[in-house]
Amino acid sequence: MINVRRVWMIRHGQSESNAGLPTNGPGAAPLTALGREQAARMAAAFTAPPDLIVSSPFVRARQTAEATVERFPAVPYEEWPVEEFTYLGALHGPRTTGEQRRPFAEAYWERADPAYVNDGDGESFVALIARANAFLERLAALPDEGMVAVFTHGLFMKAVIWSVLTGVTVPDVAAMRAFRHFNGACNVPNCTVTELWRPNGQYGFRVVGGGTTHLADASTAQSPVSSAFLD
Repeated sequence: MINVRRVWMIRHGQSESNAGLPTNGPGAAPLTALGREQAARMAAAFTAPPDLIVSSPFVRARQTAEATVERFPAVPYEEWPVEEFTYLGALHGPRTTGEQRRPFAEAYWERADPAYVNDGDGESFVALIARANAFLERLAALPDEGMVAVFTHGLFMKAVIWSVLTGVTVPDVAAMRAFRHFNGACNVPNCTVTELWRPNGQYGFRVVGGGTTHLADASTAQSPVSSAFLD
């Protein structure tokens, strides 16, 4: 019998930063009214409770997870280091907008130095990929079946997907440039659900390339996220 560990990585709902408003650092931006509505719709979309609910410690992810936690109060809830890639460090200053930070972000990616750490508490690209792989290892250490709902962030989700697809664990300059291209080509809107699954045995996690909720056969690997949410 093949047991399957299923994981739903869920990007947080719309935050004030996403809406173009000034924020006080990378972790403090709360959800907008639209973001809270998206979080409520996400919670309502589950057709079965997950076995574990995980959230980033950042405010917008925790607020997105709240509705699902409230709907399934018996499900364990944990905070893991699945926060967003904070490569700007102190350059992500208080009361700044995304547009104000854009030149610093572009300079960081143009530099293409995987080990570079921006002023303050910035995170290097090497550290991001290490954190993505540590996340996959932590998931792999869980029991071999059931579902985990992980409320996280766009760039971190892309780092996990890219790590699964490429197998890169210690990125060099070429890998960082390849990730930058991948980042531009991969869109992860607010409250997007990206599925990972891992059968027991010798194989690692796989990225699911499409949903299966349109299939009537109950024996297929079906998502607990309803098709109404995905429309």
